[in-house]
Amino acid sequence: MILETPRLILRPFRGKDVERFAELMANRDFMRFSLGPYTREQTQGVLQKFFSWTQAGLPSQFAVIFRRNNELIGYCGFLHQEVDGRSEIEIGYRLHPDYWNRGLASEAAQAVRSHAFRDLSLPKVISLIHPDNIASRRVAEKNGMKIERETVFRGFPTLVFAITREQWLAEGGAG
Repeated sequence: MILETPRLILRPFRGKDVERFAELMANRDFMRFSLGPYTREQTQGVLQKFFSWTQAGLPSQFAVIFRRNNELIGYCGFLHQEVDGRSEIEIGYRLHPDYWNRGLASEAAQAVRSHAFRDLSLPKVISLIHPDNIASRRVAEKNGMKIERETVFRGFPTLVFAITREQWLAEGGAG
């Protein structure tokens, strides 16, 4: 499945993406509000997880390609999380800092949310966001999500933003 927006192409990750993805995952700003920069080996492990989800027919992450230069600039898609003892599907996103503050993360996240509800008929999606990550909070809000609760996730204070398929449909989201 490939998703397209006016400025982005969201496609499944490929094996040949590992070099560029490793560059992104090693970037301190790209990995802000997480466990810090990743090594190439850690990045390969992340990609293997994405590939295994795709091969199992589960929703997974998309490589975000900027149309203007056909460059891999980040990821946006689905993560399978255990939050407060519940299995949840998260819309997670990260873009290279050169592409921040252009509305691109919102553009990608909205395409993924619409795919979740329109094509996959998922009942609900969440986004897990550190309270200090104002930019990601804005992306979640633009994605129609509201704060559902506060929790601790992987040792960090975390806001759980959520939207249900019913809420999305009620807001005219069938397109």
